[in-house]
Amino acid sequence: MIAWLKAIHITALIVWCGGLLVLPGLFARRSRLNRRDAAELHRYIRTLFIALVSPAGFLAVVAGTALLFLREVFTTWMMLKLLAVGLLVIIHMRAGYVLLSVFEPEGDYAPWRRWVMTCVTIAVIGVILVLILDKPAIEHADVPAWLRTPGALQSSFETIRPMP
Repeated sequence: MIAWLKAIHITALIVWCGGLLVLPGLFARRSRLNRRDAAELHRYIRTLFIALVSPAGFLAVVAGTALLFLREVFTTWMMLKLLAVGLLVIIHMRAGYVLLSVFEPEGDYAPWRRWVMTCVTIAVIGVILVLILDKPAIEHADVPAWLRTPGALQSSFETIRPMP
């Protein structure tokens, strides 16, 4: 059971991360295309994002969560890995937003953005790989207090007052 779940998790991660790495390059192609070709590229990217990348991300997170509970891996390095996976989710959501905005009539995706997002995605994937393959022994005291204290992040936001 666990072996199958791991296989599903790893396969879904490969597809999800591969999709997140490919999307910025596809977004950058938008500025070089005429209206008809841009509409075709938009359909292609939407299909890729909705039919492949998003389900793979969902499956990776669900299978990973199930493995977390089945293997009872409640360690500091695993919690940091979950934080990094949260960053992948943010990258995924940003890609969805860019997909909606870049194909507007005046939409554009600067080439530098492609390289920045690709490098950020590679860095997050790299952090996840290091945490998983090395499983570093991180002491509880090495983690900042706001990550160790339940509700610390919420109390930080409570001090922020909305602008009138």
